[in-house]
Amino acid sequence: MPSQIRLHGIPLSGHTHKVELFLRLLGLEFDYVVAAQDVWPTEAFGRLNPLRQIPVLEDGDLVLADSNAILVYLARRYDPEGPWLPADSVGAAQVQRWLSVSAGEIKFGPAAARVIQLFARPGDLESAQAIARKLFAVMDAHLAGRTWLVGDTVTLADIACYPYIACAAEGGVPLAPYAAIGAWIARVEALPGVTPMPRTEAA
Repeated sequence: MPSQIRLHGIPLSGHTHKVELFLRLLGLEFDYVVAAQDVWPTEAFGRLNPLRQIPVLEDGDLVLADSNAILVYLARRYDPEGPWLPADSVGAAQVQRWLSVSAGEIKFGPAAARVIQLFARPGDLESAQAIARKLFAVMDAHLAGRTWLVGDTVTLADIACYPYIACAAEGGVPLAPYAAIGAWIARVEALPGVTPMPRTEAA
């Protein structure tokens, strides 16, 4: 019997991977529907997401796009008492800050560099790499002496930021200079049920 949850995306998409990772952490059964780029222009996919972007989550009658929005939904729907999105105002704000980083500096830094270098897409590779290095310097300092990005347990901040940072070398930004980030990536990948972000031979 098919699961009521369906995740549309592709394995090499960090946006898709963060949702897949969180579904597995929550222990939820789901069907993975491969939605490669040739599917996005179709009328059927346009009905799921008029912006024609992945990932898309179907949960029964609910259809939801945007990876960070999906993470928030899953946390509140399936584990409202869990650590993923703190109830206190400061903790919630700190997680939101990192969700914004994942949609800002990570998107325009390591994620953009990876797309340009790995998939030969147009863009300013040097600018994207510079954004990534600036972010990584700040993030490495933040993680020094910390286990997780916010508080003393894993949260949506870690889930949202992990995928494109883990494969930053594919965009020509090695992680070797950032020991605290490397240790944090290892901790995320050691979480129960987690499948690491796929890396290509370019890394």
